[in-house]
Amino acid sequence: MKTASFIAAALYAFATPALAQNMPVSTFLVKADALKAQGMMAMLSPDIGILKKEIQAAGLAARAERQAREAAGQPRLACPPEKVSMNSDELIESFRAIPVAQRPRVTVKQAMTEMVRKRYPCPK
Repeated sequence: MKTASFIAAALYAFATPALAQNMPVSTFLVKADALKAQGMMAMLSPDIGILKKEIQAAGLAARAERQAREAAGQPRLACPPEKVSMNSDELIESFRAIPVAQRPRVTVKQAMTEMVRKRYPCPK
């Protein structure tokens, strides 16, 4: 039984970063704007779940990359607290700061990683 649990945990650990759908910021913002336009009806839209999953998967993937860098003895790119919290307005504002021409080529994970890097720089 312990072996099965270990295998399941290992598969989850390796699969979690892959769960990030690599949604471009441009797509994320289009969906977020459409939801905002729907008002309270947005709560019934499947896009809410899609965006939440994208953010969660991107956060998990970024954390896994940070831990891998630390394990490899590489310097940290950012020094966030263990639990980073932000509201949707902050997130969307940081995504909108990306130039429009670049948004289709920047993934949600990349945008979140850059936002965390700017928000939580490591002391020198």
